[in-house]
Amino acid sequence: MTARDAISGFAALSHPVRLALFRTLCNQAPQRASAGELAQGFDIPPSTMTGHLQTLERAGLIKAERRSRFMLYSLNPEGTRRLVRYLVDDCCHARPELTGTDEDAANAAALMQAS
Repeated sequence: MTARDAISGFAALSHPVRLALFRTLCNQAPQRASAGELAQGFDIPPSTMTGHLQTLERAGLIKAERRSRFMLYSLNPEGTRRLVRYLVDDCCHARPELTGTDEDAANAAALMQAS
């Protein structure tokens, strides 16, 4: 992933509706939903929702699939992993004590004491 790709991903997530929408699709994965279905949960017009979805899709965080006359949206797990990996690897040099779980941090501390 390039810096430009990462900036696009983070910019897409920087809007409150898009962040909430992304989290909704994460929680629903691998289920797909139309813009109209998603818009109902956010109390915004489907046309506005479509714009937010297109931004997330261009950033590679979600996927769109045409079914008849509807577009169905779902999480793009690989795009999401790439963005998270970019943040962790580039910003924190994959140091688990800074970015991982408590268990990762404990394992890293144990390895450092053993050496």
